[in-house]
Amino acid sequence: MILLSQSLTQFFDDNLALLAPIIIIQLILIISALVSLVKAEYTNGPKLMWALIIIFINILGPIAYFIFGKDD
Repeated sequence: MILLSQSLTQFFDDNLALLAPIIIIQLILIISALVSLVKAEYTNGPKLMWALIIIFINILGPIAYFIFGKDD
C-alpha cells in the first residue's frame, strides 16, 4: 500500500507540467459553462441535467452544453 502511494506521488510529481494545462482548461470550461447555464433563460433540456453533464463528464460535458444545450 505504501509503495502504491509513493508511486502515485512520484507519477504526479513527474507529470505535473503536462497535467496542469489540462486541469486549468477543464476548470475554465466548467466555470464558463455553469455561468452560461445559470444566466440562460431557456435550454435544450432541463437545467439540472445539463449541470450534471457539465460537472461529471470531463471536458466533453461543457463542450456538449455549448454545442447542444444552449437554446439561442
